[in-house]
Amino acid sequence: MGKRNKNQRKNAAMMLDSDDDSSSVSSSSTMRSDRMSVFGTEEVEFNKDTLLDEAVDALFEKRGATREKALGMIIDAFNNNLQYEFVEKKCVTLLHQCLNCIKKGSSKEICLASHTIGLLALTVGSGDNAQEILEDSITPLSQALKSGSELSKIALLECLAIITFIGANDPEVIEKSMQIMWQLVHPKLGSNVATAKPSTAVIAAAVSAWSFLLTTMDGWRLSPKLWQESISYLSGLLDKDDRSIRIAAGEALAVIFDMGSLDKFAAEAKGLSDGSLPEGNKSKDGFSHIQGLKAKILNQVRDLSVEAGGKGSAKKDLNNQRNLFKDVLEFLEYGYSPETSMKIGLDTVQTSTWTELIQLNYLRHFLGGGFTKHMQENEFLQDVLGFTPTKKHLPRERMSNEEKRMYRSPNSALNKARTQLLNKQRMQSEGRNFGQFAINVGDE
Repeated sequence: MGKRNKNQRKNAAMMLDSDDDSSSVSSSSTMRSDRMSVFGTEEVEFNKDTLLDEAVDALFEKRGATREKALGMIIDAFNNNLQYEFVEKKCVTLLHQCLNCIKKGSSKEICLASHTIGLLALTVGSGDNAQEILEDSITPLSQALKSGSELSKIALLECLAIITFIGANDPEVIEKSMQIMWQLVHPKLGSNVATAKPSTAVIAAAVSAWSFLLTTMDGWRLSPKLWQESISYLSGLLDKDDRSIRIAAGEALAVIFDMGSLDKFAAEAKGLSDGSLPEGNKSKDGFSHIQGLKAKILNQVRDLSVEAGGKGSAKKDLNNQRNLFKDVLEFLEYGYSPETSMKIGLDTVQTSTWTELIQLNYLRHFLGGGFTKHMQENEFLQDVLGFTPTKKHLPRERMSNEEKRMYRSPNSALNKARTQLLNKQRMQSEGRNFGQFAINVGDE
């Protein structure tokens, strides 16, 4: 067995060492040419499982370029097909080799390994394997975030967000990951560890990852002090010059408002100032501060929704900002969440809350070109986003009109099955005081 594994790794290394230039490691065309040159046959004849096994074996090699190519081939395979059988056999091996790549690899290798771990978690779905991925990864990822390049930090943040979203079964575990992200961009005063100031891209990535995980939380679990700190910080980010930071902060605030947390926080502080607890002027000052924050944010959102383009401003980015903050403004003033729909093959996935929209956009961004394939075949992703592809069960052309109506009915067994997970998400939005935000701004 040992000899066979050694030979497999040698073959894998020979296959992947044939070209030192790994700049296009994730390119599908490069993968195809590599496969044909290795096997000497038409691509259709190669064994996919063998190719993946050899790519994993190549992760044991010393040459960084070899490991990078192997990771690129694994990512390509995970994007193009759901590798359920493969991860059943190789989940632990692949995870720990990726963690080794993060510990000792180049910036590019860290990015590839981080993305691979995220894809691995998305493939295994919720359960014991996902919990193990999170438990084994959270410390190496947090350590790697303390140094490294801008690109590697962004990849590490995205990986941490994905594996926590899937593998955490306890709010305290989610809070731990959120705190790691928060500490990266907003370190506590008095820290003995000197850290470099994060770039604008890292700040935007950290805020987006933080708000993605916030969609899974019950706002009541976080203390008023933490809410006030986070909301104040996010409000400050709305004034930054970088548009990506403003957009990320706007989305995070939208999630907070969607959860009703700021109104609950304000009501709690108002109750204290009315004498529910003997807090003196402290609680009254806290309530006034919250009201001031709400007024400030409303004005910021209104300004950003109509901002004129400055010199060198990309029109697409400017339009994205205007559209986002118009939606946020409408939500703050009238309580209307943006309703969106996206075509996935012959079907459509829809969102009706900020929480659902943020989750959809984050998962779509992470999967990139593999998003459609995963949406059509990945049952975990379908459950999270409330999506059931028609052709998964019966081809559309073979379904009668009556069958289609039954299938799409909210009382169908399929829709009832996916409702359980969605109920958890929607409970976060209960208690929202629609239309109260603008009204309360002027209250004393």
